[in-house]
Amino acid sequence: MKRILLVKTSSLGDVIHNLPVVTDILQHHPDAQIDWVVEEGFADIPKLHPAVKQIFTVAVRRWRKQLFNQKTWREMSAFKKQVSQQPYDLVIDTQGLVKSAVMASFAKGIKSGMDKQSARESIASYFYDTKHHVARNQHAVIRNRELAAYACGYDKPTNAPSYNIAASTHAIDLPKVFVIGLHATSKDSKLWPTSHWVALAKQLAKQKLHLVLPWASDAEHHRALMIAKNLANVVVLPKLSIARLASVIQQAYAAVGVDTGLSHLSVALNIPTVAIYTDTNPSLTGVMASAQGEIINLGGVKQIPDVASVLDAMHTVKA
Repeated sequence: MKRILLVKTSSLGDVIHNLPVVTDILQHHPDAQIDWVVEEGFADIPKLHPAVKQIFTVAVRRWRKQLFNQKTWREMSAFKKQVSQQPYDLVIDTQGLVKSAVMASFAKGIKSGMDKQSARESIASYFYDTKHHVARNQHAVIRNRELAAYACGYDKPTNAPSYNIAASTHAIDLPKVFVIGLHATSKDSKLWPTSHWVALAKQLAKQKLHLVLPWASDAEHHRALMIAKNLANVVVLPKLSIARLASVIQQAYAAVGVDTGLSHLSVALNIPTVAIYTDTNPSLTGVMASAQGEIINLGGVKQIPDVASVLDAMHTVKA
């Protein structure tokens, strides 16, 4: 049995993009035991994959804010001790950042990652024992899968990715048929106008469909309430963990989402998904479907898809 440690800590979408690596490795090394290093806030994602055995959590985002706190140093020391307790045949850092390379260096085993021309931060490559060239002008899912193939010694995959995850069922009161509206994202420039969401909800009402809106921050909650105002077919969810939200998404008729990790999660769960891009290039980081999934990426840099286009795309992925 090969023991392999994957290092992909954040963000949400990036962690989801790494899931097909687990499936790929097991296709070529069925007896492999695969562990994962991930940011504590995104640990629910590798937990959704049945083949991931042990998950080591880090809290870099929190540690940076409390660098002079004794608790921070105790937690960092505990992580280093835990991840180094047993040797690995291979440690693969698909993130390609200095922080992820340092975390990989704590583990015992051959460290593998991208070379300095390929890594997101070139200095990261100096921490690896084996370095591989992976073209940068490819989708993130393809880059992850290609690096793992080089590191593990099998041909780089050409088939559709297999995320191979399923969410547990949680008791949440939901409409019988609904579209999940993933309206929140990390930057305001990636948002779809609130007025467009309201117009979409009104069109869905004519089709006897509800629009269900999740949220995490106060600003996202406020936006969800603004969309739901005076619309009987819009449901604002309570604040949910990623695991519980995955359960909601898994029950959706379809998903409409902006450039956010949750749109990638809906795709990984094989929910028909329309992804809206207004500030980024979807050819590099857009949603990528499995062989069973149906997706459409709309928009691009400084493009705002209209409601009619989103509705047409939704009907297409549900056809």
